[in-house]
Amino acid sequence: MRKQWILSAFVMAAISTTAFAQEVLMTINGKEITKSEFEYIYHKNNKQQVEIGGIDEYMPLFVNYKLKVDAAEKAGIDTTAAFVSELEGYRKELAKPYLTDRETEMALLQEAYNNYTKNVEVSHILITAGQVPTEESRAEALAKAQEVAAKIQAGEDFAALAAQYSEDPGSQSRGGYLGFVKGGRLIYPFEKVAFSMQPGEVSEPVETRFGYHIIKVHSVRPDQGERLCAHIFLMVPRDATPEVEAQIKAQADAIYSDLMAGADFAQMAREKSQDQANAMRGGELPWVSSGELVKELDNLVFSLEVGQIAAPVRTNFGYHIVRLNDSRGIRSFDEMRNELHQRISRDERASIARNVLMERLKAENNYKVDEVMVETAAALCGVAIDSTALAALTQQDMVLATYADKQITSADVAKSLKSRRLMPGHNPKNLILADIERKAEADLLEIETAALPEKYDDYRNLINEYRDGMLLFEISNREVWEKATTDLKGLEKFFKKNKKKYTWDRPRFKGYVVCCANEEVAKEAKKLIKKTKDSEVFATLNTTFNTDSVELVSLDKGLFVEGDNAYVDELAFAGAKAERDEKLPVVFISGKTLKAPETYLDVRGQVTADYQEYLEKLWVEKLNKAAKVVMNEDVLKTIK
Repeated sequence: MRKQWILSAFVMAAISTTAFAQEVLMTINGKEITKSEFEYIYHKNNKQQVEIGGIDEYMPLFVNYKLKVDAAEKAGIDTTAAFVSELEGYRKELAKPYLTDRETEMALLQEAYNNYTKNVEVSHILITAGQVPTEESRAEALAKAQEVAAKIQAGEDFAALAAQYSEDPGSQSRGGYLGFVKGGRLIYPFEKVAFSMQPGEVSEPVETRFGYHIIKVHSVRPDQGERLCAHIFLMVPRDATPEVEAQIKAQADAIYSDLMAGADFAQMAREKSQDQANAMRGGELPWVSSGELVKELDNLVFSLEVGQIAAPVRTNFGYHIVRLNDSRGIRSFDEMRNELHQRISRDERASIARNVLMERLKAENNYKVDEVMVETAAALCGVAIDSTALAALTQQDMVLATYADKQITSADVAKSLKSRRLMPGHNPKNLILADIERKAEADLLEIETAALPEKYDDYRNLINEYRDGMLLFEISNREVWEKATTDLKGLEKFFKKNKKKYTWDRPRFKGYVVCCANEEVAKEAKKLIKKTKDSEVFATLNTTFNTDSVELVSLDKGLFVEGDNAYVDELAFAGAKAERDEKLPVVFISGKTLKAPETYLDVRGQVTADYQEYLEKLWVEKLNKAAKVVMNEDVLKTIK
């Protein structure tokens, strides 16, 4: 609940790099509140269309908010282990957008969007390096790819070479042809090269996780947007005879004729289409971009007008009758931004902006690796890092790297490597360097995270908002919410004092509705209800009359208004006779009809809410009475 309550008021602000605002707007019980913090919360509430009025109207609300936070701090809530741990979790999560190079990330987002706005008609030749590439297999694959690339440069036909050499089973038989591809549909190293090429160009070998690609771009066109279509599909079996195919084609033609005569497309799809995944939706498919459908359908869909139904078209799967339901153009960068961000975070681009940041942090913190000491440490290990090598590294404790006010020693590396599983044939120097890099990067990110509040106003204000929100939740729960739900005497007293406020427009029946198997059971049930405590009635009747296999009584308790329960309407409000359950036909009610609530329990929800409001008011009055608030009027005048 707490996390949802805190997050419900959270809207991610744009990251800025403005200087740390030092102007003090006010002090509350000796604690300084900056102009920057007040403006952040005030303007954020305005953006969220919270009815806060002008600054004069909002200021008392802000002061009350800060007084409650101050009360939480005085109660020591901010020092509890649970609070510190939870805030640290939020701090790390909120820091993530800042722990990257924003310029690089924006360039990658813009590149991704630019590619999204166009289609590239492309072919490729793939030379793989094996399922588990090694340095040797990668070198062999590269040499072979370079050999094929040289043949293309010498004038040999690309498609023929693709048919001969390509190891992509999906395109080899088509001369490597992939068709028109939209940005975002290819792995990044391939896309980066293909979308930067001109029509007719052939690339040098491009490495991806699949191997080496030689890419040829045939043409480039603007993206055609997205289409929403529906289809009626009739499958043609792979081993279908000409006669069977002719029959299926005739069925498709007949459906098309009915549609042209005015038959409802959605209904025909539900009745005739063999694509069960969407038949019940009237044959409607998801929105698609160019290149997402098989070629025959892709060409067709992007040639139709909205509402137009095309004659049956044959694909490798069967016959499709397609109607275009809607179309839309290319979405804007702002509309695509979140989707693009997710896309680049899932591939090779995820590390690019971070690597740029790490290089900057290394420079800012004077990161240096002592190559001589690393060589010495590697020499101590011999051909492999084993227990003897780890002991030697620990004993020597040489300084291998330095940055900021920190250093990494051979003993640090030994301790880290001791906890890891080392593969046979590892290179000691490479392992040592990798471990140094890993530890240094983690430390540098911690240093940067600690510095974020001074570098970014928005981050500092956001962390303060989360911190104060957590404190506000806990102290409000203690002083108001929990107290209002558990203080039964207080609730009853508050109800009695304000009883005139709690009225009903119609009477209620308060009590039990009891359905019995026969008159004898009903007679006994009435006796039991009269002599049993209210809190025990359910258990007593159930134990007395019911077993796992036999039910002689059913019981319903409540505060019923006319219309809630047919039996109550009949027996308490003189309504029409209610239909009986044949298994429990004898019905009686036990209780009384009330014109107004007797106790707070009759209107507990409303009384509890009002009691919370009352406790809140008393608490705020108490806080304000003891508060020392000093306003800097000159700074206040500068807030807009």
